[in-house]
Amino acid sequence: MQAVLLKDFGGPEVMYLGQAPQPEMQDGQVLIKVHATSVNRPDIVQRQGNYAPPKGDSEILGLEVSGVVEQVCESETRWKPGDRVFALIGGGGYAEYAVAHSGHIMAIPNHMSFAEAACICETYLTAYLNVFLLGGLADGQTVLLHGGGGGVNTAAIQLCRALCNDVQIIVTASSGKVERVIELGADFVIDYTDESFADRVKEITSGAGADIILDHIGASYFAPNMKCLGVGGRLVEIGVTSGIKAELNIALIMVKRQQIIGSTLRPRSVDEKASIIDSFQSNVMPLFEQSEIKPLISHRFPLEDAKRAHELMESSQHFGKIVLEIRS
Repeated sequence: MQAVLLKDFGGPEVMYLGQAPQPEMQDGQVLIKVHATSVNRPDIVQRQGNYAPPKGDSEILGLEVSGVVEQVCESETRWKPGDRVFALIGGGGYAEYAVAHSGHIMAIPNHMSFAEAACICETYLTAYLNVFLLGGLADGQTVLLHGGGGGVNTAAIQLCRALCNDVQIIVTASSGKVERVIELGADFVIDYTDESFADRVKEITSGAGADIILDHIGASYFAPNMKCLGVGGRLVEIGVTSGIKAELNIALIMVKRQQIIGSTLRPRSVDEKASIIDSFQSNVMPLFEQSEIKPLISHRFPLEDAKRAHELMESSQHFGKIVLEIRS
């Protein structure tokens, strides 16, 4: 089968379209003929050699796919060949075929395209897991989301608006994306290139601070995040693009009863991912089925243009998801 492979670790130029063996199903897995996948930040980190796939998962890039069920195991009762599905996978999405655990697969709503379905798993699941299941966002609270135009952040804005009442959404973004973030549903957008987001959050909340902060920046944002995190607030760390080490005032988090939660999705167990997906299926998928929220696609590329897709993500010029489409 055709797949995007790596000559070595490094920049986008190390990727090339080549031939790889078709993946073999294990018990409890389903073989999917891939129609679309999407580019996620972990793909960049893996391509650079800093994010190995979990043991047993494909070393080919790609953490989510949409397509048609090609083959199932004898014991499989939920899915059958021909079903239109999308799935969370541990690796192998940049290819013509991929395998997924049966419990990590969801049906594509009738009105939704393969390209749209390929945008859901990694970003909407990540936003749902970290803002709601771990962060516990509730009606009337304030959430601070970093990275206005990225896939996880745009998903989080949509979910916060759809799942909570009277929630106050504050987003940091670069100046070129401020208006689009507001249109998507943010109440306040802070241009991080122009002002201190910590001071602005305190001003917006009349000194109370944010109840939940979703952050993928890491070290350089840690101190300002803690400065504007409110009493009883939760800082959920899902990335470390600026580094991994920062100082922590333990006494202050004790006095303010704050929580710092570290979270990743990919290394979780098969059963744990299935449990998260079950909750997502019940609480979020009806919003897609009723078109109350819709995946936001920034750009589409054919699979052979994965290099250009990665270059675009690294430039941060996209708004929403970057999709790779597989042509039969």
